Amino acid sequence: MDLETVAPEDLGRSLAGIGVNLLCRDVRAMAGFLEQVFGLSIHRLSRDFALARHDSVLLQLHADATFARHPLHALLPETPPRGAGVQLYLFGIDPDLSAARAMAAGGVVIEPPADKPHGLREATILAPDGYAFSPAVARP
Repeated sequence: MDLETVAPEDLGRSLAGIGVNLLCRDVRAMAGFLEQVFGLSIHRLSRDFALARHDSVLLQLHADATFARHPLHALLPETPPRGAGVQLYLFGIDPDLSAARAMAAGGVVIEPPADKPHGLREATILAPDGYAFSPAVARP
């Protein structure tokens, strides 16, 4: 499926499993951060919407205004951060490289890269809207 040209209704029908949708103050800024820091591929980038892809997983980025009639819109905090309590793992992405890129991009590394007892090396990085992303790789 070509993510740049697929009709929205066809894309919607193709989705399965668990979907992640992030409401963003600035879709372009969030997409740029995900691409620059984690190397995610970005598709259908506009002011209101973008798709970020990591392997077979799609993250949908929606501008706040696109959710004006959705019940979640009324729950959005006036000031960041958003997403407290949600940690989005990005398996197979180097946490050391991502942390360095995040600092260069003005991101906030809240947990520096470290080897964890559960067999992963990981970091936790806050994206511009406050969502916590954890790039992680298996330890040898």
